[in-house]
Amino acid sequence: MAKRQFSMTEKVWVYPGDFANWHFVTLTKKVGQEIKETYGKSARGFGSLPVEVTIGTTVWKTSIFPDKRVGSYILPLKAKVRKQEDIEAGEPVTFTIKLL
Repeated sequence: MAKRQFSMTEKVWVYPGDFANWHFVTLTKKVGQEIKETYGKSARGFGSLPVEVTIGTTVWKTSIFPDKRVGSYILPLKAKVRKQEDIEAGEPVTFTIKLL
């Protein structure tokens, strides 16, 4: 059976732009390739895949999106989650994603 859950620690980054305030983490390339090979055929709009994410005590449902530039997926971090877990841009964050 295919692996559905992945845990990793990655650095939070902000989408570049004058007025941008979108925060993301990029999934490790190895994990991204495994997800694409296993689940890529069931992708939705913009190549997104639905996931459940856990950071600390916060759990929420969102989607990961392919980023061809880095050859993996990116995970958006909502302001509410960043506030609850005290996450700042540039910091490493440990998280678990579960493919739905």
